[in-house]
Amino acid sequence: MKRSEFLVSLAGGALAAPAITMADEGPFASTNIEVERAQPGRPHAGKVLAAIQPHADDLPIFAGGLVLKLIKEGYTGYLIRTTNDDHTGPGTVGEGVLANERDNLAVARGFGLEKVYDLYYRNHMLDAVSPLELRLRLIFLFRLLKVDTVICYDPWGHYEENPDHYVTARAVEAACWMAGMGKDYPEHFDAGLKPHSVREKYYFSRGPEYVNRVVDIGDQVEGKIAVNILNGAQGPGGQSGAQLRRRLSAQGLRLALLGDDDETANREYVRKFVLDRDAEVGKRFGLSYAEAYHYIGPEPDKVSDYVRANAVKV
Repeated sequence: MKRSEFLVSLAGGALAAPAITMADEGPFASTNIEVERAQPGRPHAGKVLAAIQPHADDLPIFAGGLVLKLIKEGYTGYLIRTTNDDHTGPGTVGEGVLANERDNLAVARGFGLEKVYDLYYRNHMLDAVSPLELRLRLIFLFRLLKVDTVICYDPWGHYEENPDHYVTARAVEAACWMAGMGKDYPEHFDAGLKPHSVREKYYFSRGPEYVNRVVDIGDQVEGKIAVNILNGAQGPGGQSGAQLRRRLSAQGLRLALLGDDDETANREYVRKFVLDRDAEVGKRFGLSYAEAYHYIGPEPDKVSDYVRANAVKV
């Protein structure tokens, strides 16, 4: 068994095991897994989403369905990419940077996001960047954009080998909290910004993680496939189906799955080989396709709730 297959199998197994929530329950973790389904209308109108990825293909693979779902439900969204992807893509390093930048912009448009913020750190070298610097840049963006919800890698994900993934995730988690503080980086306030805490987090992982929310993406499958195909420079989507079809044809072989044209080949390749994890997660919960998350929601205001329920006029 390949290591990547081992990690995927562990991730699938984690869904069947007890999952943790971030409610204030002392040392005891909840085992509840909530299924989040599509909501009619635009219930999230006025809310702001930051979709954050180290590389151009991360969100399309692991969270494409969720991003599409939340944008459809009314969120205004922004894409933040922390690296320049200079160690991936075709041709020279410079050509790879340009190809990935174009793909990243196309992915943002495919998701329906408003703008892209590229931080342009070197690929595979994010652990050499000052954590303070990265966190500060994210705090500034969270305050500037008034971000309510983030989607990113899980800072507590297990067996993550790519430093770009875990460094980005840890900076995001810290920035979500610190952005709401009134004494951190007061120069931001002189520039017209205000403290603003991020209230919701959807964290995904390549390997096993604590899962407490599963998002039904059945309505978003075709959109997720389309966004993955936009990643031509890297990732398992792009033109992989068309390339495989041509390679087989040169050997006198044909795979019925790939159809008779490049468009069909690319679409069905992504459905079969990129969304296979989503299909497996969905199957566990009686859904066609689903994505698994470590979700952290707003903490209840226990004092205010108690006052509303018990305070009397004197």
